[in-house]
Amino acid sequence: MSRPSDHYDSAQPERPKAGDDVTLPKLGVVGWLRWFWRQLTSMRTALFLLLLLALAAVPGSLVPQRAADPNGVTQYFVDNPDLAPFLDSLQLFNVYTSAWFSSIYLLLFISLIGCVIPRTKHHFDALRAKPPRTPARLSRLAGFTTRDFEGGADAASVVDSARTLLRRQRYRTVVFTGVDARTGRETVSVSAERGYMRETGNLVFHSALVGILITVGIGGGFGYQGQRVVVEGQTFVNTLLAYDSFNPGRFFSDDQLSRYALTLDSFEATYETQSLKAFGQPLDYTASVTAQDAAGETSTDEIKVNSPLKIGGTDIYLLGNGYAPTITVRNPAGDVVFTDSVPFLPQDASLTSLGVVKIPDGLPDQVGLIGFFYPTQAEAASGVYFSSFPELQYPVLTLNVYDGDLGLDGGVPASVYSLDTDSMTQLTGGETGVDSLELKPGETADLPNGLGTVTLDGVKRFASFDVHHDPTQGWVLLFAVLVLGGLLTSLFIPRRRLWVKATDRADGSVHVEYAGLARGDDPRLVEAVAALAAKQAESFSSTTPDDGADSAQSDAASSPSDTKA
Repeated sequence: MSRPSDHYDSAQPERPKAGDDVTLPKLGVVGWLRWFWRQLTSMRTALFLLLLLALAAVPGSLVPQRAADPNGVTQYFVDNPDLAPFLDSLQLFNVYTSAWFSSIYLLLFISLIGCVIPRTKHHFDALRAKPPRTPARLSRLAGFTTRDFEGGADAASVVDSARTLLRRQRYRTVVFTGVDARTGRETVSVSAERGYMRETGNLVFHSALVGILITVGIGGGFGYQGQRVVVEGQTFVNTLLAYDSFNPGRFFSDDQLSRYALTLDSFEATYETQSLKAFGQPLDYTASVTAQDAAGETSTDEIKVNSPLKIGGTDIYLLGNGYAPTITVRNPAGDVVFTDSVPFLPQDASLTSLGVVKIPDGLPDQVGLIGFFYPTQAEAASGVYFSSFPELQYPVLTLNVYDGDLGLDGGVPASVYSLDTDSMTQLTGGETGVDSLELKPGETADLPNGLGTVTLDGVKRFASFDVHHDPTQGWVLLFAVLVLGGLLTSLFIPRRRLWVKATDRADGSVHVEYAGLARGDDPRLVEAVAALAAKQAESFSSTTPDDGADSAQSDAASSPSDTKA
């Protein structure tokens, strides 16, 4: 095709020559800080930090933590002497108080606050604003349909009826008047919107997340956690020195310890005996206790797995259990030098247990005993003893005896569940050629080298309790409920706008247009527009929509427009 005679080609813009540099404005210190703040407070960054926090918590479940399992950490160092110091340098035994975990935690906290505050202001302004004006071309919007009303109706009454219906459905409405650009006739329309609770729920969700971060941090700083093993008949008093292990928060003080006492009256365990496939599996644990508060009032309670006892502002959980053989050691003269119910640590599901007895005084030499306890003793083909059932059916205690230096005089702390035999001589068991001492309840055996005698007086049960104090526990529950409520609200409440525009015609009828617009996904928007039109048709005499209206509605339903009002 030839160009018109008066066509003029504009000059082509000059292209930058090779080597020409593009000059960009310098951000400066303030500009870089502003850019960093915007990146940090974006929702994308907040979600990334939340995922990173979850990943950072994974090592806490792979290796024992000093706050929850100090004995496990000690054993990990024994089992992995080369790897453990390296992991300790990375703070992997204190994951939740480590510098890198705390950094992610604080960045997430700041990011969420930076997201919530401006969105809250914007949402508050939107709540006070009126619904937007009716668009000029409703046919471009989703669910577009038309009705022609007859029988004395006018545009104002039709719009007033629509406004009443919309208000009943909790829409915010405002009426506008204008002139149709195509026909030049005066139009009356109502603009309605609802669904602001969706954004409210979203803000509640993120604000509650911030609340959880704050309360968890406060609870970790002012709370404490301690463990104590209690044998049947023994009493635990809630004092700092009574704990086997204690992990206080950063801001802990002794005044936080409520004065109460807890006595383990009995411990009962129920095991499976009917099914051979699950024979010996535990079914239930029950620790019957007597609690006495600071006022001297006593109460009898039961502690079960996942059913803690609440007393003195603490929750007492049942962690573990086992057997505590009552062992008495006498010197050659028959005097008692040691007697106690010693907790033995379970080594398998049938409660084959390992324990240590240390006797520093009263005998010619310091003596250490390493014992294995079998609740139901059985013997393998190789001659090795094992327990075939966790209940006391045929209890047997075997002891290996050592004498020498227990290492207690050097001032180095040592676990009561382990015996350092480097400076001791083994007298029974192993390669000594002397059989280990073997005892049943009520039996007495002679210690080698005339050191004295040892007696198994009986067997008791013990329970391991975890005492947990968190002053913000109720607040965490409240914010967790708000998180769930805010999330459900933001997911299931749609944000939508509806418009109804009526125009009086020369023949006395009223032409009415209906349409909607969703912010986000709203699969029921077209249905809502059609339902509004149908309800109005019940109140006014109407004719069937023309083919063009049906076609417009079908097109809008198949591909909703994103036209902004």
